[in-house]
Amino acid sequence: MTYILRLDTSPRGINSISRRLADKVQDHLLSLTPSLALRVRDLSSAELPHISEDTISGFYAEPQAMTDKLQAATALSDELIAELNGANSLIISAPIYNFGVPSSLKAWIDQIVRINQTFSFDGHSFTGLVPFNKAVLVLSYGANGYTNNGDLASMDFLGPYLISLLQFLGIDDVRTIQIEGTTGDPDLLNDAMLQASNSVSRLFIEENK
Repeated sequence: MTYILRLDTSPRGINSISRRLADKVQDHLLSLTPSLALRVRDLSSAELPHISEDTISGFYAEPQAMTDKLQAATALSDELIAELNGANSLIISAPIYNFGVPSSLKAWIDQIVRINQTFSFDGHSFTGLVPFNKAVLVLSYGANGYTNNGDLASMDFLGPYLISLLQFLGIDDVRTIQIEGTTGDPDLLNDAMLQASNSVSRLFIEENK
């Protein structure tokens, strides 16, 4: 059975705004296609290792050069890529940390961005190899000003980076749910949460026709 792959990155658990919004995206996608299953990987608690010299060597080694050591070094990458390739679509929930992606998500990215596995290069151009086409990013920002050309828009290395990366891997249809001010006034946050929640169904209006 094919599935939606969901990646959560905030370590705040039930207190995470990005996770709460991802719940709504998840429920909406499952309501549109009830036959889909769900697979959740909590990167905040998975403690994926950073890639090592052996990992990189294994990524580029010819099959006949794959020693036991290199196979062990790339085993996690093989597992994560197989999980990604088996999905129907992808949900990533992530807060912005120091203007970029959480380190747990970056560790996952470094394990799955792999030549001849999730992308290819023919000497002239790159081609994404991920077999599905849809992803939803659920992004939270502690301060205001990152979206809608706000004062901090030039410091947003979360959303633009993830969109570019997923498109590089062949996922052309990348949609976003964003919420700002998660560390600010609670009343304003409640309003922002309502607006973001209402935007979930609008992301998939074409599928509902």
